[in-house]
Amino acid sequence: MTDLTPAEETLRELVAAENLEELASFIETLSPSETARCISRLTAEAQHRLFFLLSPEDAADVIEDIPEAQAADLVEDMPSEQAAAIMEELSSDHLVDVLGEINADVSQAILAKMDKEDAKEARMMLEYAPDCAGGLMISEFLVYKTDNTIQDVLDDLQANRSKYIDYHVQYFYIVNPEEKLAGVLRIHDLLFPAKETLLSQIMISKPLRVSDKASLHELENFFEEHHLFGAPVVDDGNRLVGVVLPQDIEEAVNKRKTKNFLRLSGIIGGEEFRTMPLLSRSGRRLSWLSMNIVLNIIAASVIALYQDTLAAVITLAVFLPMVSDMSGCSGNQAAAVSMRELSLGMVRPKELLWVLVKETKVGIINGLILGLLLGSVAYLWKGNPWLGVVIGGALAANTLVSVTLGGMLPLVLKRFKIDPALVSSPLLTTGTDMCGFFFVLSFAAAVLPNLKGL
Repeated sequence: MTDLTPAEETLRELVAAENLEELASFIETLSPSETARCISRLTAEAQHRLFFLLSPEDAADVIEDIPEAQAADLVEDMPSEQAAAIMEELSSDHLVDVLGEINADVSQAILAKMDKEDAKEARMMLEYAPDCAGGLMISEFLVYKTDNTIQDVLDDLQANRSKYIDYHVQYFYIVNPEEKLAGVLRIHDLLFPAKETLLSQIMISKPLRVSDKASLHELENFFEEHHLFGAPVVDDGNRLVGVVLPQDIEEAVNKRKTKNFLRLSGIIGGEEFRTMPLLSRSGRRLSWLSMNIVLNIIAASVIALYQDTLAAVITLAVFLPMVSDMSGCSGNQAAAVSMRELSLGMVRPKELLWVLVKETKVGIINGLILGLLLGSVAYLWKGNPWLGVVIGGALAANTLVSVTLGGMLPLVLKRFKIDPALVSSPLLTTGTDMCGFFFVLSFAAAVLPNLKGL
């Protein structure tokens, strides 16, 4: 066990002493990262005690400060009544994010204990994909009717000031009697007109808006083009259903990058923290590693077919991993470009021929250059030109294969609705290994009399 920091030790002591006032005050002094670390160092019993001691409002503040995966683990272990009280204090986007990470049965049990209106709203938002406008929007916004006056708005703001104080208020949204978006008001638009002025007279008509089904990429482009503090989200009937904020889009983009990085690193099933249950962490890693065992056995079977050639020319064993590794790097470059272009909408899954032509040209050039370099090294090392031809030719051929395979594989997987970031790497690695071993050993077998003794 690592030594505890002063903050971690203080939190342990305050939880043990059940000093609620000092506990809440101390947690307020911690940064989100410190909060997450300190809570993770508590025992499971102390974590339960901490959230039992905190008020729902203070507990919600803690939940919003820590990663969603960690928050979900904590909430899942709470009684549904306690969890519901805390969930009701979360902002709508955090509520949906945490519920989306929780087991479906537990999530439904929590929703059943929540306020009916809050639960209805949460269920509606949970129906959306997490990376579209509907899944990223917030429901804390101010909306008024076209026939309301400025005085009506001022009266509402005064009457509900304690409720609205936590809202992200930059705009007021105006809807017609059918709840369809009609306009938007900026805060300063309320300052100068007469108080009896109708909102319909001063609102910005036909405001910018986004569809509730807009993708994360579309939302990125929207806020890059329009520097707004928020954008109204409408459904197919142009009814206002929420507001999406630029900072939430930025956070979602960063989450996507993190998730892709974890997948490419072999962490399946989302984020992993060392405070998670041991079997859960082990399972997330084994699902990737076990698949790689099968794929590596397939790749190694090629060597078994040419074991006599390898035994006759043992020097080839030095170059086998070099050919497969260098080709694999070339293939991963092509795969990365394809995945990036797919995410940006610059290439479609059916454009295989176009990608094939583009990558073939790169593969030929890079293959010839890399093959010449490695072949020269092989020749200079052993003084045998045939060895240089075998190794250089194998690397050139395998680079061409890996680049074209790497470029097209993400498109094929996307077409079959398989996540390219998850599957491309192991399939590409196996393919380049198999082809690399095959090219080296088959080329060597063809000129074996000229290689014996190496």
